[in-house]
Amino acid sequence: MTDPSPLIAALRERLGPRVVTTDPERIAGWTTDWRGRWTGRTAALLEPRSTAEVQAIVRAAGDHRVPLVPQGGNSSMVGGATPDASGTALILSLRRMDAVRAIDPERRQVVVEAGMVLETLHARLLEAGLRLPLDLGARGSATLGGLASTNAGGTEVLRHGTMGAMVVGLEAVIAGGELLDTLSPLKKDNRGPRVDRLLVGGEGQFGVITALRLQLVAAPRDRASAWVAVDDPKAALELLRFCEARCGAIEGFELIPADVVAAAVAVMGVTPPIERAAWHVLVEAKGQGDPGTLAGALEAILGDALEAGLARDAVVARSEAQAEAFWRIRHSLSEAEKKHYGMANSHDVSVPVDAMPGFLKEVREAVEARWPGTSVSGYGHLGDGNIHLHVRAMDRACADWRETEGAAIERVVHDMVATHGGSISAEHGIGQMKRGEFARLGEPGRLQMLRALKAALDPAGIFNPGKLLP
Repeated sequence: MTDPSPLIAALRERLGPRVVTTDPERIAGWTTDWRGRWTGRTAALLEPRSTAEVQAIVRAAGDHRVPLVPQGGNSSMVGGATPDASGTALILSLRRMDAVRAIDPERRQVVVEAGMVLETLHARLLEAGLRLPLDLGARGSATLGGLASTNAGGTEVLRHGTMGAMVVGLEAVIAGGELLDTLSPLKKDNRGPRVDRLLVGGEGQFGVITALRLQLVAAPRDRASAWVAVDDPKAALELLRFCEARCGAIEGFELIPADVVAAAVAVMGVTPPIERAAWHVLVEAKGQGDPGTLAGALEAILGDALEAGLARDAVVARSEAQAEAFWRIRHSLSEAEKKHYGMANSHDVSVPVDAMPGFLKEVREAVEARWPGTSVSGYGHLGDGNIHLHVRAMDRACADWRETEGAAIERVVHDMVATHGGSISAEHGIGQMKRGEFARLGEPGRLQMLRALKAALDPAGIFNPGKLLP
């Protein structure tokens, strides 16, 4: 790669200073990842306002052999949108491209630009009686392009799937500044494989997503949330199956251990919905029936579960405000745990749903036995097998411990994930954090195909270097 200065000068002359900035103060906030683990350097921040400007940038970057790091809300958990320390790559921010191009109530679809923030889209769609069934703690900063590029998950995957399940088509700029456009609402298109799917979950390796056509659902008329106490993850899984068999509207089923709930309520200064529980479950149901119907149904189901010994206690939210209070606790867990216990060795992993109770028990016993003084805890989306597993050092300097022993712990955890037929990345992607482990544990066929695709679709290595591919 070459000195980016000539490219910066050429882009500034063509696109102007509103698109190309070299002001260190404006750039500074975008060179460090959300977790604060990676800080890179860049000579310029590029903020295009249209797809045509993105095309011009990509074309010129290819000509000058200067890499680009696509970035949305900079909320990556694996350093996937952070430039490296060399300073040769430029940040290509899509945040100014945040328009809703069209809302189609008849098809229940929306065409939206990549820089639109998830929370903003939620508000716009609600006005039209529609909903994108994807929610997560970073909704106030995560952009639609970033969510598609990482195939994000969240708390509603149980019923609706990941972000990729909602992508009907997309618009993207690929190598040479060429445009890939599959935004048409076609139901059938048999002109070969769905090439646009390479961009979904591709972490910016094969092009830059500029717009998306997304499948929506009707905004719910009824909602019910419940906080439940259970003995252990095995009981929680039995409760999930019990609820699913009796209610087709279950969208969320979050499993949280007592120590993580304790951190959240301490940091937030609130009272837990249920005290003295070993494990907690947050259940959410949404539907189109009359308001209050689901709350009554969920209360009856949980009453039966209590009688069957599947739960120890349960509280059904009596108002929208109480339901939101439940979910504020859930969405605060990551930040609250960090503030209360300090930094941890964190793992976003998945295993088959039925394997999760056994995996949680085995990994805790193995890590705590090998590293005395550590505490293993995990919370997450039980219904789709995704657990956010944290290993905390309880009696030694956290920073030193993470540096000296973090990699060894990571290998042990990932080996156990592989043994259970799971994935070392459930919903956050590979980024730069997990490239080494992906190389070590990734299936040879998968790695071969990804490398071949990268070589074919980005031969100059322009797009997001140092991420995903080992």
